[in-house]
Amino acid sequence: MQDQHRYTLDDLLMLMQVLRDPQQGCPWDVAQHWETIVPHTLEEAHEVADAIERRAFDELPGELGDLLFQIIYYAQFGSEEGRFDFHDIVHVLTAKMIARHPHVFPGGHLDSRRQGVAASDVDTSEINRRWEARKADERDSRAATSYLDDIPLALPALSRAGKLSSRASRAGFDWPNHHGALEKIREELAELEAEIETGHQGRMNDELGDLLFAVVNLARHLKIDPEQALRGTSQRFERRFRHVETAVRESGHAIDATDLDTLERHWQEAKRTEGK
Repeated sequence: MQDQHRYTLDDLLMLMQVLRDPQQGCPWDVAQHWETIVPHTLEEAHEVADAIERRAFDELPGELGDLLFQIIYYAQFGSEEGRFDFHDIVHVLTAKMIARHPHVFPGGHLDSRRQGVAASDVDTSEINRRWEARKADERDSRAATSYLDDIPLALPALSRAGKLSSRASRAGFDWPNHHGALEKIREELAELEAEIETGHQGRMNDELGDLLFAVVNLARHLKIDPEQALRGTSQRFERRFRHVETAVRESGHAIDATDLDTLERHWQEAKRTEGK
């Protein structure tokens, strides 16, 4: 039976205050600081993405709660140092989103509403243009000096590469269509093959990175998220390889003692099964 009492956001904020209390709190929580929580924040964000990818919606409230808890940590650190608190985070976020959505809040405040035009009839290209222009203005107000400013170093490499190339594209540094990105992939692949022949590890590393970056550029032109595309491929690989393992095990053999032709046959079997 579900507990009749439901905790609130205020309860969660109080919980963090108690955990961080030097006298009554938890030693682990008291010892944490800005830098030590960052790895946990990244991990929790990935676990939210993983639950969504697996359509594990029953797990999602818990995973989203774990991610929210990271924000509560930062709010507590800010409060303890007299910098900001959770309510400041909510205020800044709400004000920023209202300002970025003049097509929804034409009066510039939360109570104003667009009249007479359904969301499906709003020009999304104009919305995107205004959104990017407003974000550019926000970067300018922070004394940004480059189109590439404020792209977090801690982003997954594919995501960061995509943001870097997208920002460069806004400055006009881009091919007019995907054909240029495809040609760049062919060029980078040829350069990697040449370095493989030399056996120079450092240059092979550089050329492989260039090839991956070129692939990310192609993904952007095709409007494909490279992180999601690679996650999907990894999931398919895992399913198929597990099928291969099961098939080999059921035949009474060890996978590391099975010839490649047999493994490939089971792999194709797995692909056909997925197709059905």
